[in-house]
Amino acid sequence: MTDETRWIAETLYEKEGLRTAYRADKVLYEDSSGEWHIVIFENPLFGRMMSLDGATQVTVKDEFIYHEMMTHVPILSHGRVKKVLIIGGGDGGILRETARHGAVEKITMVEIDPAVTDFSKTHLPMISAGAFDDPRLDLVFADGAKFVEQAGDSYDVIIVDSTDPIGPGAVLFEESFYKAAKSRLAEGGVIVTQNGVPFLQPAELQGTMAKFGRLFACAHCYLATIPTYVGGPLAMGWGTDDEYLTAVTADTLRHRFADAKLSTRYYTPEVHKAAFALPRYVQDLLPQP
Repeated sequence: MTDETRWIAETLYEKEGLRTAYRADKVLYEDSSGEWHIVIFENPLFGRMMSLDGATQVTVKDEFIYHEMMTHVPILSHGRVKKVLIIGGGDGGILRETARHGAVEKITMVEIDPAVTDFSKTHLPMISAGAFDDPRLDLVFADGAKFVEQAGDSYDVIIVDSTDPIGPGAVLFEESFYKAAKSRLAEGGVIVTQNGVPFLQPAELQGTMAKFGRLFACAHCYLATIPTYVGGPLAMGWGTDDEYLTAVTADTLRHRFADAKLSTRYYTPEVHKAAFALPRYVQDLLPQP
């Protein structure tokens, strides 16, 4: 290394006194001319990475953990999924994992800006892995919050792959959005949300869980450990009126997993079950009986 070595800082928790950084051996793309400062670079440990305003969004090395757990947990818990709605997820990772379920008949993906998907296809094509060409995909460019307010199809699973509740992404954490999304769930459906690292972002999970508690019979969350999301496991919110979905047995999950003929690197039926076993500090953020 030389004095010219560049490090890309992770500043998401800077106010709390935590700052990390990733060495950028090669910067592939950088733009700060618009609303965001975006950098795509190569790191020796995590491969290609994307940082948005000082927050790591995705890395080629560990993205599979997030995308597998956001997708396979709700789909295999449900067991009869035909229609899936993805809000956000412009990098195509959730789409890729959803498309691996042959029983899914329709995938609707709502992304606010076509530039996001175009950008991802150009700079991060390995994440979508061709999923944007799946004939079951209905790609809609619209505001996700407004989309769910409209009349239209009902969905067995809704996956909200959002940024943190800062700037344009904040609306996807509001109760009005969750209420409208619930109206688009089919009977027995489930919504899954990205809710940050509860050890460092407790208010984010607590806020969503309080709203889910007012809207759903079952307001819960589950966890996944993703190396680039520092501070402990990431929480994924879970809202449904079908309380059986969290009680599905490991044997049932094994059968569904085998029938789906999935190839995964993080998800297993056993990990699925264990993900709902929460440490006390996370339990305390959920609505109390």
